[in-house]
Amino acid sequence: MTVLVARPVAPKRLTGARHPMATIAPVRLMILMLLISAGVMMILLRLTFLAVFAEPATTRDGAAALVPLRGDIVDRNGAPLARTIDAWSIGIHPNKLVNDPEDLAPKLAALMPEHDSGWYLAKLRSGAKFFYLQRRAMPELVKAVNALGEPAVDFAREPERLYPQSSMAAHAIGFLDPNGAGVSGMERVLEARLTDPIERSKPVALSIDARVQAAFESELGNAMLSFKAKGAAGVMLDADTGEIIAMVSMPMYNPNQLRGASKDGMRNNVTQSVYELGSTFKPITMAAAIDSGVVTSMSRRFDAREPLKIGRFQIKDDHPQRRYLDIPETLVHSSNIVTARIADELGAARMQAMFRRLGFDTRPDIELREKQRSIWPHYWGRVTVMTSGYGHGIAVTPLHLASAYAALVNGGIWRPATLLRVESGKASSGRRVLAQSTSDRMRQLLRLVVLDGTGRKGEAPGYRVGGKTGTAEIAMKSGYSRSRNVSTFAAAFPMDAPRYVVIAMLDSPVANAQSQGQTTAAWTVAPVVSRVIARTGQMLGVMPDMRRDVDVSDLTPLLWHAPGESTTDPE
Repeated sequence: MTVLVARPVAPKRLTGARHPMATIAPVRLMILMLLISAGVMMILLRLTFLAVFAEPATTRDGAAALVPLRGDIVDRNGAPLARTIDAWSIGIHPNKLVNDPEDLAPKLAALMPEHDSGWYLAKLRSGAKFFYLQRRAMPELVKAVNALGEPAVDFAREPERLYPQSSMAAHAIGFLDPNGAGVSGMERVLEARLTDPIERSKPVALSIDARVQAAFESELGNAMLSFKAKGAAGVMLDADTGEIIAMVSMPMYNPNQLRGASKDGMRNNVTQSVYELGSTFKPITMAAAIDSGVVTSMSRRFDAREPLKIGRFQIKDDHPQRRYLDIPETLVHSSNIVTARIADELGAARMQAMFRRLGFDTRPDIELREKQRSIWPHYWGRVTVMTSGYGHGIAVTPLHLASAYAALVNGGIWRPATLLRVESGKASSGRRVLAQSTSDRMRQLLRLVVLDGTGRKGEAPGYRVGGKTGTAEIAMKSGYSRSRNVSTFAAAFPMDAPRYVVIAMLDSPVANAQSQGQTTAAWTVAPVVSRVIARTGQMLGVMPDMRRDVDVSDLTPLLWHAPGESTTDPE
């Protein structure tokens, strides 16, 4: 039987009606565009986050090296003192090798001949997860190994801290620990600044002048070697800003090679070692006496005919004049007896007050963490007051002394020392410790010591040097040593308009022919200061001028010399 089925008739489309799919399509397109836009936005946000917050990524082409992981340290003129250089580690995953070990091993040996191909082959066949091929590799080696085309080779950026000047100024600059963090010197002080993602792109300028530092290290090092001294310290300070232009401590160490550095070599004698600095204290005592009104006339005379007996103690002069001495003669001949008499008149309260104003009762005022407190007398009896006046019984660092001498000559203002370069007009205001008139008088007296006293060998022609020698016996457990001393020369130049203070010190120098058998400061360290000033004065903008000098015409008539008197005092 045949069944006929009629073809279904399509319904008639209403005029103006749209197909349902035509209505849905725009919605889908809009959703798709929103999703794409959201994806693009997320990518942009991620890139922005990485650019602003993320550390530079490690890449094979070293693009991340454009931003240093630790900022550079430079001297006041921009010379590099510490910088981070790019180094790379090259490692390999033997368990992921693609190339044949027999083919790869000789190629690695050719590029890194520290081991032969057999060694590399054994390592590649070991199936280990990872081992280093070389640490601190140069970029050229990284590029060559990468060109071998082995995906199992891995590269990682390992920045290395380099001190291009080797041991120069090492105690001021410091060094890093194995994790790359500063542990001493300005590396430690500046840790946050040198590692800040924004600040580290700009080098930090220290107050150190590399040229002056090198000259000072050379001269003091030669003297230490010549006199077989146990140690040495030197510092040059800007008298108006407190900036340290040079800081020398010996023995030294190389921050690039810390292994084998001695304990003495790591110690900063300028800020961590305290010494009785002897007669360099006499100008401080004299300034206190003038400023307080204890001494009102330079012609006032004090009895120095015989040693001064105080109970069971006796104070005597190393080169006695055996007569009455006025104020200029007291410093020119470095009289312990007269200085003790003046300190006695000052008294404990005023003597301590002066020392405290100069910061002798605290650690030296400087950014470094490596600094030592002074040895301050527990009891200020009459003998202590008198002996401290000439630097006996109180011990300070060479930096304490440098800051004090800056106040003596700069108009009477004490300022903290700094190892950071001070921009013009931004020096610390400090504190007044002496009247301007007292400072003016001290300039004259210190100049006389160099012109006519124990500091003659510290003169640098044309630079108008003023200063004071100091030779102090070293305190031992059994008393003071008769065979060992600390020799110090504290100076400033040019004395008609003082700009720089220079301190040089030798610990336990041994006499030689050069010093005519002497170990005193006049023979050992005063010549060092003379040579340092002569070598560096013009670098610092101080031009030698033989026509200028401090006016000491009102003091020179007060100096008296016996017929045939030696023109070179032994201190």
